[in-house]
Amino acid sequence: MAKQRLKSSFIYLANAVGDLRGNWLNLAAVLAPLIVLTAICLLPEALNLQHRLASSLGGGATTVGYYPAQEPYHPAAKPSPAPYPEWLIYTMRGAGLLITVVAGLLVLVEMKRIHTGERAPGLIAETINVYASAARLFLAYLWITILQFLAPAIAGAAIGFGIRTDYPVVSLLVSILRVGLLVGAGIVYMWLYFAEYALVFDGQRSFHSLLFSRDLMRKRFFTVAARITVFLALWWGYNSWAAGAFVVASVLLGPVVMVTGVVSTIVIALNLAWLTISFATSAFFIAAEIRMYQDLTAIARESGFTFANSPLAPEPVTVPLSGARA
Repeated sequence: MAKQRLKSSFIYLANAVGDLRGNWLNLAAVLAPLIVLTAICLLPEALNLQHRLASSLGGGATTVGYYPAQEPYHPAAKPSPAPYPEWLIYTMRGAGLLITVVAGLLVLVEMKRIHTGERAPGLIAETINVYASAARLFLAYLWITILQFLAPAIAGAAIGFGIRTDYPVVSLLVSILRVGLLVGAGIVYMWLYFAEYALVFDGQRSFHSLLFSRDLMRKRFFTVAARITVFLALWWGYNSWAAGAFVVASVLLGPVVMVTGVVSTIVIALNLAWLTISFATSAFFIAAEIRMYQDLTAIARESGFTFANSPLAPEPVTVPLSGARA
């Protein structure tokens, strides 16, 4: 048997295309309700942005003319308040973030079923089975996600504190400390990157999933981190284009919605289009990362490494590895 090794990022992306070929309909059925819910969560904020855009286009014009001095002065009208309050915007943002976490779990569960050949009869039955499996893992998945992002969150909160000083040396030390926090948080995030995959594919829960991910990254951290960075950069690029198109379309359609009064309909349609692209690209890159995760676990097994609290001890050489792919 050929020794397992890591492939390049683009080979994993090509393999993801093959894995998803013929399965996009299943993923679409699984993710469609979440896309609609996320669009609803983002709708108040999008309508507030459209309101500010319409106000800027419709008011603020300056005219020059001659008027009798006795004519009473009419001060400029105050801009109308936004349709939705800030507390609702932040609440809906939190709900949207939670929905995206659930979406990641559903994609992992569906991809596991694709790799193992599990299939319920009919699209609706398959979708129900995916949601049922995800429901059993949700609390564990949410806890692992919180643990995984704890270091970046702490680093972000620490950097957010402003320190004012008249001493240049102190300012330099603070800047170095901030950079160190960012780099350290990024390294910790990379070490724990495969914790969610360990939960769904190998049954590792809580801190054991974090240790499992750390064990996979050991002795190959920079090799794996480079591939993850490529995935994240490409994912960010695709979604930046989608978000940019949403903003441009909003600006171009601003005068139209002022005249027609169909703001909500147009905004939610744009939201749905943008979120569909975002969720689809996320599923695609998750599929590529699953391929890399499978190679990492196969490499670790072949090297005779025993995972922390893992039932996946190295298999005897006479027994073929199930699920290992070249």
